[in-house]
Amino acid sequence: MKKYLLTIGLVYFTACCGNCSESKDEINWYKPDFNTSWQWQLSGNINTSYNVELYDIDLFDTNQSTIDNLHNQGKKVICYFSAGSYENWRSDKDKFSSSVLGNNLDGWAGEKWLDITRLDILAPIMNSRLDFAKSKKCDGVEPDNVDGYTNDTGFSLSETDQLNYNKYLAFEAHKRGLSIALKNDLNQIIELEPYFDFAVNEQCHQYNECDKMNPFINANKPVFNAEYNQKYIDNNNSERDNMCSSSISNKLKTLIVPILLDDNFRISCD
Repeated sequence: MKKYLLTIGLVYFTACCGNCSESKDEINWYKPDFNTSWQWQLSGNINTSYNVELYDIDLFDTNQSTIDNLHNQGKKVICYFSAGSYENWRSDKDKFSSSVLGNNLDGWAGEKWLDITRLDILAPIMNSRLDFAKSKKCDGVEPDNVDGYTNDTGFSLSETDQLNYNKYLAFEAHKRGLSIALKNDLNQIIELEPYFDFAVNEQCHQYNECDKMNPFINANKPVFNAEYNQKYIDNNNSERDNMCSSSISNKLKTLIVPILLDDNFRISCD
């Protein structure tokens, strides 16, 4: 049964990929400039006052007037949703079959990993979310939790499963004229960079893995990085100064922000 369902997903992906180059030629979408400035806020009332070019905000929780306001200021809007996990507070939560729900995500109440091999179930849901992003006039999307194969999901996900799923997301976003970010998934960056327009990373400085972002940097695609560690907030022994100096040298766009992404504070390395 598992093999049969995986085949369904691969057939879907192969069919779409056969038209990828044609779609690329016919549809234009937003591609952030290498030096694009950004703000990332996924909870609380969105502070629209930052002098930046791009906002990354929650697809479901952000009202249309906020998106319109940002656009009226000349800003681009990237809309966040989780593509690799189920969240029990989302408006479309009842569309998920229990058969695709796996283990809980550590530290995130009400969230479970998804069986990404089940595109027969997940594709209609994710396509609907991308349609929703398009209808809200988002310029692009940031699908989260697209590295399930490296986590304890409760499913036997392979590297190939993840590559297929992530490429599917990129194709469907571009088909709708939406830009798309690769969120983390550092081990597959070389393979996935050509399919994505920019990267969103968390804590590459803290974990000494910023060099893994080089495929995007070398392709002149921006890498938006967030750091949460208290040492960067306090700046004791110039920890933040040194990190920001490294970030600038490595051509990353780094923010120090609260892990809840609620705009309680914001420090930019730029």
